Amino acid sequence: MKHQHSLHAFTLPVRVYYEDTDAAGVVYYANYLRFFERCRTEWMREIGHAMGDFTRDEGLAFVVRRVEIDYQRPARLDDALVVGLEVEKLGRAQVWLRQYVRRGDEELVTGIVQIVCVNVEKMKSAPIPAYLRAKLESIQ
Repeated sequence: MKHQHSLHAFTLPVRVYYEDTDAAGVVYYANYLRFFERCRTEWMREIGHAMGDFTRDEGLAFVVRRVEIDYQRPARLDDALVVGLEVEKLGRAQVWLRQYVRRGDEELVTGIVQIVCVNVEKMKSAPIPAYLRAKLESIQ
């Protein structure tokens, strides 16, 4: 599965597996948060800053502070989905991302995810490094 990066969005293809579904055969609601996380993680890897390296080399990590999610239509077993992210707002240490899950042109789930850059040792917010800020600004 190949992910795509454009000037204004990053997308990741995701296939729905049996383990993603609930007793009704649709994607369990909490799993959309996992899909969002995978998209953010793969975006970081794509721009050359895998999360493990970012933490090891910089002593920083991104943590989720808040999520607002809107479930519009269900995804089902074996669906081919696209999970995407766009920067909604960028602060000194925080990023608000618009994330979505689509099946073709149909938007299934949308959400706003607020993440905070933290110093891992102190677990206190820290400024987003300039090189990363520039990359985040490119997907606004």
